[in-house]
Amino acid sequence: MMATVRNMYLFARTAIFRVRTINLPRRTLSQLTHKQFRSGLACGGVTKLVGVYNYSTEKRPSSVGLADELLSAKVQQDTKDKPKGTDEGDPDSEKEREENEKVRRTLRWTFISFGVMITGMGGFLLWSCGSPELGPDGQPIVDEFSEMPTVQQYLLRTWKGMNDMNRMIQEPSRDKLLPDPIKPPYIQPPYTLVLELRDILVHPEWTYETGWRFKKRPGVDFLLHHCGPPLFEIVIYTNEQGFTAFPIIDHLDPNGLIWYRLYKDTTRYVNGKHVKDLSCLNRDLEKVICIDWDVDAVSSPRNHLKVKRWDGNMNDQTLVELGLMLRTIAESEVSDVREVIDYYRTFDDPLAAFRENQRLAQEQELAVKQRVEEEHQQKKFTSSIISSFFRRN
Repeated sequence: MMATVRNMYLFARTAIFRVRTINLPRRTLSQLTHKQFRSGLACGGVTKLVGVYNYSTEKRPSSVGLADELLSAKVQQDTKDKPKGTDEGDPDSEKEREENEKVRRTLRWTFISFGVMITGMGGFLLWSCGSPELGPDGQPIVDEFSEMPTVQQYLLRTWKGMNDMNRMIQEPSRDKLLPDPIKPPYIQPPYTLVLELRDILVHPEWTYETGWRFKKRPGVDFLLHHCGPPLFEIVIYTNEQGFTAFPIIDHLDPNGLIWYRLYKDTTRYVNGKHVKDLSCLNRDLEKVICIDWDVDAVSSPRNHLKVKRWDGNMNDQTLVELGLMLRTIAESEVSDVREVIDYYRTFDDPLAAFRENQRLAQEQELAVKQRVEEEHQQKKFTSSIISSFFRRN
């Protein structure tokens, strides 16, 4: 009796150790009935029954006991009884198949509808763009495609229309952006000043109270009055749309100092960016100065004078300094402004360099005045001595 109890105790410890080692489900052992447990002991003892737990990792011995058979069958039955979502007759599997079928059907009809829409749009494009133009009498006008087959005519006319549209977007809207210079007896300013609107004269700002609005930069009035006619003809050349920029310019310039306004349609579209083409201004580039903060926004770098981009700071005095600089250039009657711009372009801050040059020029002028004054005083003193000498004689 004591030997049997000791064998059962050793069997239980060894079995639990084996279950933990090979990660077999522990419930398998608990599902064995007491009778099966005793049968396993009778057929093979502790060693026979424990060997079953090596079933999944070790090679099954040639002769097994009853407990081995029972446990192996139970493990296989548990594996077969696991739920599978793809089994036939399973409500969840049936519902999943229905949902997948519904998704496939929706995608199929979506692609069909998309194809029909694209085909219809393509057909309408060919019919509207590929048909020949009609004359006043309602008859088709003969062009270079009229002698070709009908399908080829429509295709080539559509292709030409698309190229024309692309060229219209990329090229300026006209070859001459400004009219010809004014003839005498009217006064044509000798220089042309081209100004960007956004972040040079105004800055867009959004708040909860006001929404989007444009702030006027300090010094705008000073710049327009000191650089307006008769020194410069002022042109606004901006990348903004006309319906956005037109009322802003009206508000900035109630006195009409800005002569011309050029908008986004007059720019040239290059490498994904709208560029101001100064060669289309119909003006001599030796007399043109363009003010912008973006170095890539102007086609002629030698005519571009870069200033700092305004971020809305109301203490900014850039336009005041710029007005003084431009007025100095105009009053100096420079023959080619590009030479002046080439010089100031070598500085990170052209306006700061201009201020320094102005300071040095004032110091030199003051020194010259002092020297002239000293010479005058010396001559006056000498003449007084000579006059007094002759009076004595």
